[in-house]
Amino acid sequence: MTDKRRSRLEAAGIDTAQALERMMGSEALLERLLDRFLEDRNFPSLAAALECGDTDGAVQAAHTLKGVCGNLSMNGLYRLFTRQVELLREGDLTRARAMMEEIAAGYHAVAGAIRGREDEGR
Repeated sequence: MTDKRRSRLEAAGIDTAQALERMMGSEALLERLLDRFLEDRNFPSLAAALECGDTDGAVQAAHTLKGVCGNLSMNGLYRLFTRQVELLREGDLTRARAMMEEIAAGYHAVAGAIRGREDEGR
């Protein structure tokens, strides 16, 4: 992982040192898992579930995203999804929906930073 890539990921809210510690120092494993994050369908599932009022579906998607973000040291997103899951479990769909603007901004920043690898000619 180049310094430029590491800086881009960290600027988007990924604690790369912490993530690499979880991966026992394997940059290759971290890169594979970051690629899988981009392929994961839980974010669009969460948005769709919230839009149609499917609380159970929203809890499932948000809880999964919380775990993935925690494992990949996407700490800001992890905190947001943790709060959203709490709201959903409390039955507060309105406040859980209201969080989506901030969550989407964080999600897209992280996804953009991960995709930025192509700019480096990897």
